[in-house]
Amino acid sequence: MYVLAVIERRTRRVRVLGVTAHPTASWVTQAARNLVMDLEDAGCRTRFLIRDRDGKFPEVFDAVLADAGIQVVLTGVRKPRMNAVMERWVQTCRREPLDRMLIWNQRHLLHALREFETFYNEHRPHQGIANAHPLKPLPPPITEPDKIAHLNLRRRQRLGGIPNEYEHAA
Repeated sequence: MYVLAVIERRTRRVRVLGVTAHPTASWVTQAARNLVMDLEDAGCRTRFLIRDRDGKFPEVFDAVLADAGIQVVLTGVRKPRMNAVMERWVQTCRREPLDRMLIWNQRHLLHALREFETFYNEHRPHQGIANAHPLKPLPPPITEPDKIAHLNLRRRQRLGGIPNEYEHAA
């Protein structure tokens, strides 16, 4: 299965665009159109899209992005650090949910990726952005010793407990 996903470098927000067993030029181009519409709806101003040199990306893919004012930058040959943020997400996605699950079909994979996308964007702290969440601001620090001694935490399981979310109870 092939997964098409993008990540915003500044906020580390991930968007899973789709999953397919047979990526075609029309499927990839439609995913680019959907991405452009999602970015416009969210009010995001994107200037660049870094992508690899895979032959699955047709010229129409780049043209759709260019029409939206997004310049496509190809990764250098044998330069894995050029797209390190996305490579890190791919490794995290493989290691955390996918290596611990048996994926049945395309629908199940898309469901697992959507759940992990929500977990990654709304709950998982990121070291590269001061342990913030991509879609939430940092909580205020706990300064009172009484609150530190009596933390009332609740756990919420995602994907059968593979990633867990912990939050303070009200």
